[in-house]
Amino acid sequence: MDMNLTETRYTISEVEARTGLTQHTLRWYERIGLMPHVDRSHSGQRRFTDKDLGWLSFVGKLRATGMSVADMVRYAELVREGDHTVDERRELLERTRREVRARLAELTDALGVLDFKINMYAMNTISTTSTQTTSADTVAGKARL
Repeated sequence: MDMNLTETRYTISEVEARTGLTQHTLRWYERIGLMPHVDRSHSGQRRFTDKDLGWLSFVGKLRATGMSVADMVRYAELVREGDHTVDERRELLERTRREVRARLAELTDALGVLDFKINMYAMNTISTTSTQTTSADTVAGKARL
């Protein structure tokens, strides 16, 4: 790997501190092919670059989407294969985006139910101390918890 000698390089401990990823995780990412080739010092110590940190940040975003490790590794392989894989990479990201949007819709629905119940309990506390199910609660089909 041809690197500029003035480029900042980070030890695995420094990357751990900057990213919150453990050294074990960083080594595992490298072992499974999720990390591109990490440069080594003359003594064999890993030396990460700002580009590596950017990649790790992107991988963190993919993890946050719920993308499987297998799909993340596949994406990394496609990146290494070159520009002719752009369409396949885009398709993988588009599929992940669809899955994230579906999960967001589910979470939005669940949040609506929570808001409804919280509001019902807040109104019940203010207006009455009755333990009976309110008509709005019954109509909405929500069970009292």
